[in-house]
Amino acid sequence: MSAGRRAAGALLTAALLLAGCLTGCSSGGPDGDSGEETPPGPSARPDDAKAAGMRGITLPSWNTGDYTGPDAAPYLRQIAATGARWVTFTPTWYQDGTGDPGMHTTGETAGDDALRHIIGLAHETGLKVMLKPHVDLVKGGDRAGIRPGDPGAWFTAYERFITHYATLATDTKTDQLAVGTELAGTSRDGARWSKVVRAVRDRYHGPLTYAANYDEYRTVAFWDDLDVIGIDAYWPLAERPTADAARLRDAWKPITGELAAFSARHHRKILFTEAGYVSQRGTTTAPYSWTVSKSGGEDEQAAAYEALLTALDGKPWWAGVCWWMWDDWPDAGETPRRLAYTPHGKPAEKVLRQHWK
Repeated sequence: MSAGRRAAGALLTAALLLAGCLTGCSSGGPDGDSGEETPPGPSARPDDAKAAGMRGITLPSWNTGDYTGPDAAPYLRQIAATGARWVTFTPTWYQDGTGDPGMHTTGETAGDDALRHIIGLAHETGLKVMLKPHVDLVKGGDRAGIRPGDPGAWFTAYERFITHYATLATDTKTDQLAVGTELAGTSRDGARWSKVVRAVRDRYHGPLTYAANYDEYRTVAFWDDLDVIGIDAYWPLAERPTADAARLRDAWKPITGELAAFSARHHRKILFTEAGYVSQRGTTTAPYSWTVSKSGGEDEQAAAYEALLTALDGKPWWAGVCWWMWDDWPDAGETPRRLAYTPHGKPAEKVLRQHWK
C-alpha cells in the first residue's frame, strides 16, 4: 500500500470530518469450486514449499520507533489470535522526486534495532516473518510513478537499499523477503532487476518475492528470478457498494482464471503480498482507497474478506494472503480506526478466525 495513497486518504478524511460527514496468508481446504483453472506444473524452485500455506497480516510502521513501542507485543499476540501464522513488516525509505537517482531514510523509517526487536518478538510469539521494504515519495504520491532519470544510478542505490535488508533478514532469521513493492515504473527492466536479485541471493538464502500491484504483475520482467509471484490484490470487485459475499466471490472467478494461467506459465505459485478493504461503504469498488466514502461499512469489509478466502482457498497455485493491515500505532493513524483497513474488533476479524482457527 502506497504511502501516497495513505496521505491522499488522510486529506480526504480530514475534509470529510471538517464538513461534518464523518478501511497469511491462507491456503487450505476445498472451496467447492468446479476447478476451472489448470494448476501449474511442479516447481523446480527448492523454496517453493516454504512459500505455500501462508496466513498473514501486515503490521506497517510509520515512525522510527514504532516497532519498539509498548504496543508491539500486544499487536503481535492479537495477530496470532486470529489464526495468522505470518506477519509482514515494512521498513520504508523515501525519495524526494519520481526521477531522483536514489532513496534515503527519514524519521518515518523503522530503525534497524527496532526491526531486529520486533522480528524477535514475532518469532517468540510463534509467527513467521516476511520483510517487505518499501520505497515511497517524501511528498506523497504513488510509488508506481517512480521513473528515475538515471536508471543506472537508481538501481545502484536500490541495490544498496535492498541488500541492507537482505543482510538484516539473514541476521534475524527472517523467513521470507520481498525484493520490492509496486515499483511499476522500473519493473519492466528485467536485466537490472535480475542483477539486484542476484545480489540479494548472495546475502539471503530464504524465499524471495516481489510485490507487484494488481495492474502491474503482467509486465514484471523478472518473475523467473524469484521463488513466488507476489501480487497486491486490490482488484475492484463491484461497481456499487455491496455486502453480498456470494456476488463478490463470483467477481473473483475471471481473476482467478487468469491468475491460474499466469502461474502455470511461470511455474510459480502466487502469493497475495497485500489484500485489504477499508470498513467503509463502497470498499469493494476501490479496495486500494483509504477513503472511498463517508460512511462506515464493516459488513462490506467482512463480505470482501469472506469472498476472497472462499474464492481462493484450495487453489493449488495460490500461496496465500498477507492482509493489509492491523491496527495503526497510537497517535499515528490518519484514518479513523472505525473506517480503516484494520479488521481488528470488526466482523472481518470473525471471518478470519472462522477460516484460520
